Amino acid sequence: MAGSDLRGPSADALADLVDELGQVAGRGASEGSDGSDLSRVGDDLFAVARVLRQEASVRRMVTDVATESAAKSGLVRQLLGDKIGAAALDLVAHAVERRWTRSRDLADALEHVGVVAVVDSAGGEASRLSDELFAVGRLLEDEPELRSALSDPARSASDKAALLRTILEGRTLPATVRLAEQALSGTERTVSIAIEEYQKIAADAHGARVATVRVAKELSASDEERLAAALSRQYDRPVHLNVILEPGLIGGMRVEIGDDVIDGTVSSRLDDARRRLAG
Repeated sequence: MAGSDLRGPSADALADLVDELGQVAGRGASEGSDGSDLSRVGDDLFAVARVLRQEASVRRMVTDVATESAAKSGLVRQLLGDKIGAAALDLVAHAVERRWTRSRDLADALEHVGVVAVVDSAGGEASRLSDELFAVGRLLEDEPELRSALSDPARSASDKAALLRTILEGRTLPATVRLAEQALSGTERTVSIAIEEYQKIAADAHGARVATVRVAKELSASDEERLAAALSRQYDRPVHLNVILEPGLIGGMRVEIGDDVIDGTVSSRLDDARRRLAG
């Protein structure tokens, strides 16, 4: 996702905003919030990011390094004060006070923080949320008609969102539905890519990493537990598994985690043997 592409001052600003969101979440937890406040924060940040992408003059104005931070913050409060909640307004006002490497980075960062807010709204269901996002991604891969409908430029954004809600509501967490809807209008090229990136953000927000495990036959629950434990020890943090069945692998497994690939499949070993014989 765009948030992971931020560099220099923009990356520092994003980290500060995520920390600030954590303080918002902490206050909500102490006050007994059910997560709806964080979901509202996410919705508000998504809306502001959308406006910034559509209105180039506003985006340039609130990221102009020649304009005093207080003036930019004041402008944001004036423009958005009656349109978004207080928590989101504070986050946006503080965001425009920071320095951004590129003007477009501000919108990307706000979308990223919005995703984290929606993830945090799920509370103790973070693992379920990650599983459901993965399932949504696989659904899009397996159903080309649905994928085409969601990418059809002739269909309105509201129509596409309604289609997703019809499929997901009542079957998944509200946070899953919200992130799937946001995937339609975010920065990624396709809904599938956005869903994958949101899952990574969900894992990272809770100190975990995501490993895609491709296997020729289904793993037992105990096998998954042992693999997750081994990867967690190797990477010194919890690892969430996305298991994909690929009969063409013949046997063994291929694990992709970040930029690392551990390929122990039979098909890979056969390919290696063929190359050695040919060379």
